[in-house]
Amino acid sequence: MVRFIDREAETAFLEDRYRSGGFELVVLYGRRRVGKTEILKRFVKGRPHLYYLADKRGTARNALRLRREMAEALGEPEIAATELDELFKWYSGKAGPRPLIVIDEFPYLVEKDDSIPSVFQLIADGVLKERKAMLVLCGSSIGMMERAALGTKSPLYGRRTGHWKVLPLPFPEARRFFPGAPAERCVEFYSVLGGVPHYLEKFSAERGTLDNIDREVLSRSGRLYEEIDFLLMEELREPDAYKAILEAIGSGRGKAIEIAQLARIPAQDIDKYLKVLMRLGIVARDRPVTERPKSKRSRYSITDPLFRLWFTFCEPHKSELELGETASCRELIERQLPTFVGRAFEPLCREYITSHFPGRWPQIGRWWGANRENGKRVEVEIDIVGLNDRTNEALFGECKWSDGVDGNALLADLRENAACVEWRNGARTETFALFARSFKRRPPRSEAILFDLEAIAGGK
Repeated sequence: MVRFIDREAETAFLEDRYRSGGFELVVLYGRRRVGKTEILKRFVKGRPHLYYLADKRGTARNALRLRREMAEALGEPEIAATELDELFKWYSGKAGPRPLIVIDEFPYLVEKDDSIPSVFQLIADGVLKERKAMLVLCGSSIGMMERAALGTKSPLYGRRTGHWKVLPLPFPEARRFFPGAPAERCVEFYSVLGGVPHYLEKFSAERGTLDNIDREVLSRSGRLYEEIDFLLMEELREPDAYKAILEAIGSGRGKAIEIAQLARIPAQDIDKYLKVLMRLGIVARDRPVTERPKSKRSRYSITDPLFRLWFTFCEPHKSELELGETASCRELIERQLPTFVGRAFEPLCREYITSHFPGRWPQIGRWWGANRENGKRVEVEIDIVGLNDRTNEALFGECKWSDGVDGNALLADLRENAACVEWRNGARTETFALFARSFKRRPPRSEAILFDLEAIAGGK
């Protein structure tokens, strides 16, 4: 059974557009498996509507099936028309005072017929506007939706009355998929699956993280085993090139030139590939938060959790996994799982700060640089640095995926590292925050804010 959790904002957005009473052309899009279709089905439930799921068989075949489904929705015989504008005119004329039409997987239509955006422009202007209809175009191919429905060069540009990009669930909502499960296990699940509902449904709270990974990701019969290949082939024209890039990043390469060299991609082309992966939400370009956006000190990392797991551990062992031999990959994951989860714990802590201190530190991210100790250059990293240019406030935070952390020692190290950050020196006000599964020693509240796993997982 599909579980429907959260999505109050998305539902409220659709309800608001429906209650406007006028013509609405709404675009709903987001990565596959994120729950768009379930949102739409919940929205239209109890209302007269037409919900149509497009396929890749071309305009003519889709028009025939759409005609049949329109007739069924109206309870009338099919008409002879085969043109889309004629079908929409017929349906909207008989569907009552507020026709509600949802076209799901709109990119499938565009993929086979690049005139489709123009056709829907005519339908919107010449048919649906005067009927005060609400038309929702939904799609999973982010690139196609941005070009065909949202881009300035699209014929639909200017007709759209609203759009919403559906994102994965935040941790507090994702945790609700596993009621009663220990907080530590929920964080581990989230570090592997992120907030994608379709993935969260595949893991069982009755099994440990490693057993779930073995069963659902590593095994050829696992329900997530082919997920990465499927997503890359659906979204990208050169999946093998992108796989090589992702494997390079998964191996620890972070600079563009390093990624290009390992992936055997011409250095002059790597930026193009990385921008596509960033647009899809698979990869992120990170920089020290004190640097300008186009800083040459940028690093790239895989931010989508399932992609990160796959290209860190699984893709290098794909030949073994194809033969059903999962033992060596499982052992590798078991050894490195605490480190893997620890890296995922950092952005979760940053999200916590952002949600619990809204607007206090508008710029928030990581920081790295160097310090001199005994004449030697020493690399320095800080997990969380938040800045407020208006108030001169700076936040420095450290995240430890460990139990029994000595908060006093951690704070002392953090203070020393914070002194390396060149920003409003002498004029800034500093706040320190420490995150850990649990603490054995805690500094005074006047010196640092401490958050343990109970507070983070409970949203306190």
